[in-house]
Amino acid sequence: MKSTRVIPKRTSHKTLWFGLLGAIVVIVGSILFGYAQGQKKENERMNPTKAVPSDAELRTKLTKDQYLVTREGATETAFQNAYWDNHKAGIYVDLITGEPLFSSQDKFDSGTGWPSFTKPISKDKVIEKRDSSFGMERTEVRSSKSDSHLGHVFQDGPAPTGQRYCVNSAALRFIPVEKLKEEGYGEYLALFPQGQSQSNQP
Repeated sequence: MKSTRVIPKRTSHKTLWFGLLGAIVVIVGSILFGYAQGQKKENERMNPTKAVPSDAELRTKLTKDQYLVTREGATETAFQNAYWDNHKAGIYVDLITGEPLFSSQDKFDSGTGWPSFTKPISKDKVIEKRDSSFGMERTEVRSSKSDSHLGHVFQDGPAPTGQRYCVNSAALRFIPVEKLKEEGYGEYLALFPQGQSQSNQP
């Protein structure tokens, strides 16, 4: 009785290389797709062309205090607001549009009970207006895109600017440095020394 010997077929080197190349293409494609999706999400979160919501929308989206401050120029209670004593590193953005306004690098303890900054991230992000209300002469600060009332700027701040931007927490949203990229503000990481997790406040 003859024994039958089975000889395995040899897989050609070409087939092996094509298979390997196909796997690499799939992996690289998946990585690039994931990156593109991440960039899309970032752009959606931080969209400078996003329209300012209507007054009716803002009345439903904002709290009573947030609406009174941003749309009616009210002032929140000192020492009883979200960011007056916030010492974390990050940026403060417009509550309504997300436009970057102030950095913790420029925040200082003014002793007033409101968040205070020596300067905005960029001068074109804020508008200064004369304010003669309550029998006082002051300079009001408003967000350039949403036209929200932020607070006032005074000429009694520390060096290097000598200015004090006294801002209502109710007009702001704080984004900690570790979430800047995730929230679509990755470009502002350059404002902070690598690995810094606290602001320069005492």
